[in-house]
Amino acid sequence: MKEYLLLYRMDVSAVPDRSEEQAAQTLQLWMDWIGGIAAKGQLVSRGSRLEATGKVVRPGNVVTNGPFTDIKEVLGGYSLIKANNYDEAVQLTTGCPVFAMGGSVEVREQAVMQ
Repeated sequence: MKEYLLLYRMDVSAVPDRSEEQAAQTLQLWMDWIGGIAAKGQLVSRGSRLEATGKVVRPGNVVTNGPFTDIKEVLGGYSLIKANNYDEAVQLTTGCPVFAMGGSVEVREQAVMQ
């Protein structure tokens, strides 16, 4: 099996403010969905949620704030799975809670370093 990175992207302006209860319900949806992948033996790493802020480092040790404010879409988190091919990896994204928030999942195969 090959390893694939799932990158969860979304437009932060499309996400409504949520109560603590709603946030807990959303978290449970994520836990259930990723738990289903784990139950199939295809979860390599649960990954993590990412903060909206960060830094961008360029050659010459030039450091700027990022991600850039003119970009609405943010990378909200990631997971690492294993699948036989892209089709199977894409199938595993079915039911991902990010879709209900208008987001998307980018599926990327990990290159084997030689």
